[in-house]
Amino acid sequence: MSTSTDRHRDGEFSDDAWLSVLAAYDKTYAELASHHALLERQNQELQTQRQFIASILEAVNDIMVVLGRDARIEEASASFAAAVRRDPADLAGLRLSDVFDAEGAARLDAALAELRLQRSAARFEANVLTPEGPSPFDIALSARVNDRGRLIGAVLIGRPLAELRRAYSELEASHRQLKEAQIQLVRNEKLASLGRLLAGVAHELNNPISFVYASTHALDRYVSRFETYFERVQAGAPREELVALRTELKLERDLKNLREAIVGARDGAERVRDIVADLRRLSASGTGERVAFDLVDTARIAAKWVERGSKSGIEAQFTGLPSLNVQGVPGHIQQIVMNLVQNAMDAMKGQQGARLTIHVERQENRAILAVTDNGPGVPEAQATSIFDPFFTTKPVGQGTGLGLSISHKIAEEHGGRLALCAVPGSKGACFRLELPLEEDP
Repeated sequence: MSTSTDRHRDGEFSDDAWLSVLAAYDKTYAELASHHALLERQNQELQTQRQFIASILEAVNDIMVVLGRDARIEEASASFAAAVRRDPADLAGLRLSDVFDAEGAARLDAALAELRLQRSAARFEANVLTPEGPSPFDIALSARVNDRGRLIGAVLIGRPLAELRRAYSELEASHRQLKEAQIQLVRNEKLASLGRLLAGVAHELNNPISFVYASTHALDRYVSRFETYFERVQAGAPREELVALRTELKLERDLKNLREAIVGARDGAERVRDIVADLRRLSASGTGERVAFDLVDTARIAAKWVERGSKSGIEAQFTGLPSLNVQGVPGHIQQIVMNLVQNAMDAMKGQQGARLTIHVERQENRAILAVTDNGPGVPEAQATSIFDPFFTTKPVGQGTGLGLSISHKIAEEHGGRLALCAVPGSKGACFRLELPLEEDP
């Protein structure tokens, strides 16, 4: 039979056990509440990530497909579903190779096989089957791995090439039109330059042609006299009559002048030939391939034609090297020199003591041609705009404003440079043209 002391001890043990249970319950509840809050946060983050991924799949313009390890579709972008004209829900579980043509499917399978072995991204072009027919796509395939580095699938991203190719075609057409417009501008500027030279050309051609014309008239007159004399010889005229006829017709003088008339006609014809050859070189379109040519000789021809056409009385003085071979299109370089010389002569028009110098030298692997005048020069405010298209200081109708701009562009296309240079210690303008030397055979 228990005593009161034993009952008291049993009560103490019961209270302690109960308190332990309550403490354990409170701890477990607190842990459960903490885990529940953590799960709620993780669930919310997962939902946010799902919405984020879904928004990407909805908004991305390029096609995007998430593949499982078995190469079947797990997720696909709305753009991919729109491209193949299928409901997004019907795409899940579909083999991706089924939406490609035979060649594209073979490339996809090969890329997936390589991905399983090397984990390296693949890129290839393949045709996706659409209701309108096969559509070309630029495909990029990357591996999906878990936190242990094991392959769990792949991600495919494709960019449609039809729009890019159409845009590239339009860009190429625009570029071609731009080049044609540039060539036309070059030709128009050259025609404008040739128009200013017509008077000089007419004068240059008139002199030798007139000389040839006069020589042929003299030859015709001499031939008539010799025919008269030889007709009497053929008729058996006596010696006294023939001697008198030779004196009357002045055949001895005509025989001496006959050689001079022939030489004069030949010189005049050769001069016309040289002028025509210069004109052909001057008016060449410049669309041929680049060749090696003498820069000094080309510059002399260009300056000579400008002098003839301008009738300013100014002659370009050449200094420096007597010849220097460069690489390029002679017709285009001639046009640059003509523009520079023409501008210099226009600037010095009516000026007393006008002086124009063309200096040619070599600096390392570059040819340098400098055109310098002692005219009013280029104001500092205009120096930065001097090569801009349609910029001109000439009155309306006397300049296109394209000469220096086209010359600058031609120099760049030749791998050279055209720049405005300073004239130390004097007024005037100086333009410096740099060109690559002739390539070493």
